[in-house]
Amino acid sequence: MEAVVVSKVDDQKKPHVIIIPYPAQSHIKCMLKLARLLHHKGLDITFINTKSNQRRLLKHGGSHSLTDLPGFQFKTVPDGLPDTSDDGTEPTQTPQELTVYLLINFFDSFTDLVAGLETPPTCIICDGFMTFTKTIDAAENLKVPLILYWTLAACGFMAYYQAKGLLDKGLVPLKDESDLTNGFLDTLIDWIPGMEKIRLRDLPKDILATKSNDRALNWHVNSARRADKVSHMIIHTFDDLEASLVKEVKTIFANVYTVGPLQLLMNQITEKETNSGNLNGYSLWKEEPECVQWLQLKEPNSVVYVNFGSLATMSLQDLIELGWGLVNSNHYFLWIIRTDLVDGKPSLLPQELEEMITTRGFIASWCSQEEVLNHPAIGGFLTHGGWGSVIESLSAGVPMLCWPFSHDQQVNCRQMCKEWEVGMEIEGNVKRDDVEKFVRELMDGIEGKRMRKKVMEWKEMAEIAAGLKGSSYLDIENLAHDITILSRN
Repeated sequence: MEAVVVSKVDDQKKPHVIIIPYPAQSHIKCMLKLARLLHHKGLDITFINTKSNQRRLLKHGGSHSLTDLPGFQFKTVPDGLPDTSDDGTEPTQTPQELTVYLLINFFDSFTDLVAGLETPPTCIICDGFMTFTKTIDAAENLKVPLILYWTLAACGFMAYYQAKGLLDKGLVPLKDESDLTNGFLDTLIDWIPGMEKIRLRDLPKDILATKSNDRALNWHVNSARRADKVSHMIIHTFDDLEASLVKEVKTIFANVYTVGPLQLLMNQITEKETNSGNLNGYSLWKEEPECVQWLQLKEPNSVVYVNFGSLATMSLQDLIELGWGLVNSNHYFLWIIRTDLVDGKPSLLPQELEEMITTRGFIASWCSQEEVLNHPAIGGFLTHGGWGSVIESLSAGVPMLCWPFSHDQQVNCRQMCKEWEVGMEIEGNVKRDDVEKFVRELMDGIEGKRMRKKVMEWKEMAEIAAGLKGSSYLDIENLAHDITILSRN
């Protein structure tokens, strides 16, 4: 499909897009980049955040520059949290608490918000995981098209989309808890298009429920059914990476746009073109520049970067085992330990381990991940396998060790290890000896060298996809053009 190059549209015909992310770090970051690209194409943008996330974004993400862009505005909806706290810290809530609040309150808040906008929307781009808030109903009431944006790989989308198929075939819910350990999860699923020979255990854990009334299972089944009502879909991948899967998705949905890696597309926007000096204001946490300063002192490909994303939690015992494995590998490592990484609470490492870490490691609570991954000192990435982390690592040409926790991380891990050949999986309960062995293989071993060569090939393909006339470049053009046509109907 050839793209129609979108020129800057005149003010009278300028389309206005409302963008609704799921209120979590990786989703906001991914959708905010798409918003920047569409704004660069001449579209007006209204970006919807929850109130507390917007405060955090402005405080830590440096996104003040976005509010100064003509035709780009943020609006907020309540999330059930107070505006301020007595001790100056930002109040928080669990993802489950936030989801329940939005389920009850988002529709009315959003409807009131849209009624107060100066310009009615041309269309709504909604996170695929936000349809539970009745965004499809809201779009129908407004008589505007709704486009679903899955901030996942095509494999992650397809794994979730098949939740209803698994339910219909009686594979979920599982018969009982024993199916989790008796080998049943090794059952091959050969009917998912583009994902032949995948095992049940490779699918998202929240689909593999043991009760028919499981909230997560039903949430994903309903999300998949709601997706069938929408004809336009965006996926954060690139065609060469997942060719067969993208082809299958395009047989299911009428209009599919693959737009990844977004950062490589963003890199083409210069400060002059955006009138903004900050292209990286996407973080809900304070990023520590000391990370990059520490990397500056290290040799190329000598450091392992360790980060488990914004939501994953682990036990203190797993954290300690991981720490000793990193220390014993005898490689330098940059380790991101969020303040809530250990079961959602602050963590204290044993003094002996802390002393050993100071000899070869650097610990921070958050960093600019893409800046770190693109630093020449980074030789490998120990990740949870969240899609944002995986595609950023592919874009930077960094091979991975994957220790998946939940959501789409398991299927991403399977694809990176089996299909793309850029990663190795750490399975089960983490042990220091295993971590040491995997890190040594990643950094010095034959498999590590092979993966490093392979990931550089994928990096080149990603750059081609995002480059002039590449598949993702053209799909961004097509998306902007199609939305512009809608504004003129």
